[in-house]
Amino acid sequence: PMVFAVFLIDLRKNDTASLAFYPPHPTYAWPFDDINVFAYSCQVAGAEMFLCNQERFGYINVPMGSRQTLEEEGIHFVHLVLEAIVDGPPMARSRHLYVPPKHPTKIGFDEVFLINLARRVDRWQRMLESLFELEISPLVVDAVDGRSLNSSSIKKLGINLLQGYYDPFSGRTLTKGEVGCFLSHHRVWKEIVEKGLEKSLVLEDDIRFEAYFKRRLLKLMDELEQTQLDWELIYLGRKQVTEEEEAVAEIPNLVVPEYSYWTLAYVLSRRGAQKLIEAQPLSKILPVDEFLPIMYDKHPNEDYKKYFSNRDLRAFSIRPYLAYPSHYAGDTEWMSDTEFSTIWDDDSQKTVWSGSQKTLKDPRGMGRGGPISPSFPTASRDEL
Repeated sequence: PMVFAVFLIDLRKNDTASLAFYPPHPTYAWPFDDINVFAYSCQVAGAEMFLCNQERFGYINVPMGSRQTLEEEGIHFVHLVLEAIVDGPPMARSRHLYVPPKHPTKIGFDEVFLINLARRVDRWQRMLESLFELEISPLVVDAVDGRSLNSSSIKKLGINLLQGYYDPFSGRTLTKGEVGCFLSHHRVWKEIVEKGLEKSLVLEDDIRFEAYFKRRLLKLMDELEQTQLDWELIYLGRKQVTEEEEAVAEIPNLVVPEYSYWTLAYVLSRRGAQKLIEAQPLSKILPVDEFLPIMYDKHPNEDYKKYFSNRDLRAFSIRPYLAYPSHYAGDTEWMSDTEFSTIWDDDSQKTVWSGSQKTLKDPRGMGRGGPISPSFPTASRDEL
C-alpha cells in the first residue's frame, strides 16, 4: 500500500532505518513521487504495514492543485472544520498558534434565521459553531416543540389536517412533530412579512454544509441581482424526487424544482413569505415540505392542490446543493423530531417505525441528495 497524510513508525525496529522519502532506493525505477519512493523503500526493507479504518483519528486538508490559491486552501480548511464539528472528534485550537479573528455578518441578507428546538442543545451548539466558522451571524428562532402540543391545544390554534392527507410511505397521518415543524417555519414567514425583510436565509438545525457554501451562496445572490430573475423561494438543500428538471438559462447551477422533500435550507423573499401566509395553510395543514411544492404547483397529488387556489410561488433550486442532512435514518446519531412523535389529534398513538423514506439517503445511490453527486470533490470542481 501507498501511505500518505499521517502514519506511525516504530523506530525500535531495525528495518525502519532504511525508510526514506529521499533519495530513492538505487533500484527504484518508477516515476519520481515521494509517496511512491517511500512505499518502495518499505517494500525493499520488508517493513510490515498496517492500515486502520476502525477509528477516525482526525482530518487532513485536501491537497491543492497547482492553480489553486491560499484563499481556496483556507476555504477547504474551514470545510474540514465543519465536517469535524458534525462527525467528530472536535478540533481544538492550539494555544501556540495565532488564529485570525472572525467577523460574522448577515452576508447580505436582511436576516439569517436558524430554527432550533430549545431541548436540542447539541444541535444549537453545533450550528452556532458551524456558522461562526463560516462567519455568518444567525438569529435563533425557538422552534415549536411537537412534544408540548396536545390535541386540544392544536385545535385551539385553528389547526386542521388537510382532508385526505396521509404519509405517502407509511400511510400514517400527520404527527405532532410535523405540526411543530410547520408552525416553526410559519413563525419565520410571519416575521419576514411583519418586518418587511426583502430577502432572508432560513436554516434548520440538523444540516451539514457543503464546501464553498458561503462563496457559492454569495455568487448565486449576485447572479440573481445581475439577471433580475423574478424569484420568491430558492432551495439550497432538498431531496429531489424526479430525475429531470428544467435548467435556468440565465444562471448556471439553478433549476426549476419539481416535487421535492425537505426544508433544510432555503432563501425566501418577502413576497414569497406573503404568499405562503396568505394561503392560510394552518387550517389545512400537512408537512411543510409537502406544502411548498403545492405552492409552486409541482405536487403530484391533485386532491391536495385543489385546497390552495393560488399556486404561483416562484420557486427555484441551486444544484449541486449547498446543504444536506447532518444524519440520515439508519445512522447511529440520527434522531427525528417529526418522525418519532404522536399523531396530531391523538395524544396516545405513537408512530413506531424507522422513519419515512424521506429521511433515507437517495435510494438510487447517486450521492447525498440527488442525481448530481455533490461530494466534496464535486463541489470543489464546480467552483474551480
